[in-house]
Amino acid sequence: MERLIFHVDVNSAFLSWEAAKRVKMGLPDLRDIPSCIGGDPSKRTGIVVAKSIPAKKYGIQTGEPMAMAFRKCPNLVAVPSDFELYDKCSRAFKKICGSYAPVMESFSIDEVFLDMTGTSYIYPDPVATAHELKDKIRTELGFTVNIGISTNKLLAKMASDFEKPDKVHTLFPEEIPVKMWPLPVRELHMAGRSSSQVLNKLGIHTIGELANTDVNLLVSHLKSHGRLLWEYANGIDDRPVE
Repeated sequence: MERLIFHVDVNSAFLSWEAAKRVKMGLPDLRDIPSCIGGDPSKRTGIVVAKSIPAKKYGIQTGEPMAMAFRKCPNLVAVPSDFELYDKCSRAFKKICGSYAPVMESFSIDEVFLDMTGTSYIYPDPVATAHELKDKIRTELGFTVNIGISTNKLLAKMASDFEKPDKVHTLFPEEIPVKMWPLPVRELHMAGRSSSQVLNKLGIHTIGELANTDVNLLVSHLKSHGRLLWEYANGIDDRPVE
């Protein structure tokens, strides 16, 4: 039986969770204005942990100093982190996700894998089911998620990273050449900055070029990680959802 895996990822989790709380209080939606989470807003210290799409348009980046973010956007609305809120929202999000699947793996505070294999009698249309789950989270909890659908964890995660927010995407094996191979190699899961630099020096700039490179060449430069990246570029991943 072919596997069916969902990857569910909260869009800008910390900022979205704070925004949803504030909307319930009748306050402006942080997602609609230049805003960020992180540091001490009163002292403008610390770093940006999460940012809104409007803030991104000012060039504000996750991980940069708050002082730099305020120089880029003096009207930036900054909110300190609230880990008690994040834990509460994460639990509520995962409770809904878990109600749809026989097996759920918590991958981080704001993302899960769902093993939907064998649920075709209950959910005959995976894409429709993903939309139902996505919309249920938005309606009941007030924030949005992206859902990626495929036959393994790697491809499902890659799919969920496509256009955001509040989207459902598929990346089945037959879709890899069109949807994944044209992407820059740095967008491949597990292809970090240093690995991408090595690949670029070898003339490998897209995931497709990586997929069609001699795996022995990759191993000679990146050791076992080179083989892993080659497998991922070809959509190979047999990790179970645990």
